[in-house]
Amino acid sequence: QVQLVESGGGLVQPGGSLSLSCAASGRIFRSDTMGWYRQAPGRQRDLVATITTSDLTNYADSVKGRFTISRDNAKNTVNLQMNSLKPEDTAVYYCNLQRGAGPWRYDYWGQGTQVTVSS
Repeated sequence: QVQLVESGGGLVQPGGSLSLSCAASGRIFRSDTMGWYRQAPGRQRDLVATITTSDLTNYADSVKGRFTISRDNAKNTVNLQMNSLKPEDTAVYYCNLQRGAGPWRYDYWGQGTQVTVSS
């Protein structure tokens, strides 16, 4: 079993920055991919960024150049540095751990943390 605990959300003005952190506990495999997803009201949960244990990253087009994902494999943590925030970045952000792929994929989720970008 895996537990994910996020921290760092809050209210920020447009153009500002926030940093999110996620700590994973339990049985973590080197093959696990970690990342962040977000869900705005009335919308589906979308990928923000993912990172493998080899530091291979993947970003949604909407956040490229503004967000940076990083991972500490020794501490089982993943961070998301968000810069130049826009109102459309407002959402609940969920930490994710993906195990396996295709039909063998299983996702673990954190409880979510609210990010609000507003003046």
